[in-house]
Amino acid sequence: MILDKIDQLLKEVSQLSAKNADDIEQLRLKYLSKKGEINAVMADFRNVAADQKKTVGIKINELKKAAQDKINSLREQVASTDTGDNHEDLTRTPYPVALGTRHPLTIVKNQIIDIFQRMGFTLYHGPEIDDDKHVFTMLNFAADHPARDMQDTFFISQDKNDVTKNVLLRSHTSGDEAHYMETHEPPIRVLCPGRVYRNEAISARAHCFFHQVEGLYVDKGVSFTDLKQVLLTFAREMFGPDTKIRLRPSYFPFTEPSAEMDISCNICGGKGCNFCKHTGWVEILGCGMVDPHDLAACGIDPDVYTGYAFGMGVERITNLKYRVNDLRLFSENDKRFLEEFQSAF
Repeated sequence: MILDKIDQLLKEVSQLSAKNADDIEQLRLKYLSKKGEINAVMADFRNVAADQKKTVGIKINELKKAAQDKINSLREQVASTDTGDNHEDLTRTPYPVALGTRHPLTIVKNQIIDIFQRMGFTLYHGPEIDDDKHVFTMLNFAADHPARDMQDTFFISQDKNDVTKNVLLRSHTSGDEAHYMETHEPPIRVLCPGRVYRNEAISARAHCFFHQVEGLYVDKGVSFTDLKQVLLTFAREMFGPDTKIRLRPSYFPFTEPSAEMDISCNICGGKGCNFCKHTGWVEILGCGMVDPHDLAACGIDPDVYTGYAFGMGVERITNLKYRVNDLRLFSENDKRFLEEFQSAF
């Protein structure tokens, strides 16, 4: 009788199947647990006649091994076909993962940096939270300059007795140039990109934060002619080889003489259109020769060295390249807007 039972169980074991791990566990409990079928057969082994014990013992061992091998085989099959549906990670990024792209401001900023690095400028990143000394005082801003008013600048702390100790969110990256000149000796050829902050009403044409790239070159014998040629090279690299530039007299506290630079409209080719207000020209940056006061304030002898500086808004250049009509689009994280630049680099 016991041999018939063993043969029956061997036949059952050979035909076992399972769809998942729970099914396999139920089979293990049925056949291999302490209260399982095989243990029950082993309990009947003591009633087997002495002359049959060897034969029955071999068959029981064969049954136990067959059950273990079959269950292990089922485990491997289920593991290889498991899709993970029963153990889905709800925190995982959904598939398929959509490929993104660089932000349009990053694309243009990197293009600007690449152009000037090929002309020998090195990159320098200064602090976004800075002091009045580097942002204003060392750059020849008067103590009562409007930029020091709360309506223009975000101050973190103010010292009524000494304005140079005021702490603020930088309103331009010119302060980075002051930091660099203070710690480096000429010749200096440095490019300072970064985010800046101004207390302005947010609109389609203005924001409380934006991005600048400023450049500085200080050495012996640096002239305005050098500045003009560098800016002409930049304009043609950025907007095309037929681009023309013009320099108009202007005023900045930290440069003298100073100028605003226009480029021939890259939309109408200088013929006149709505974008350039039918003038054929579009303003893109400010520039000038570094004021001797700034050089002296940073420990550089103005009788030996001269230099030029320039600065541009990254949003302004991006608008010219891609004709974005609302500055707020750059910071709203609207995927529909950002997806338009997937092939822009």
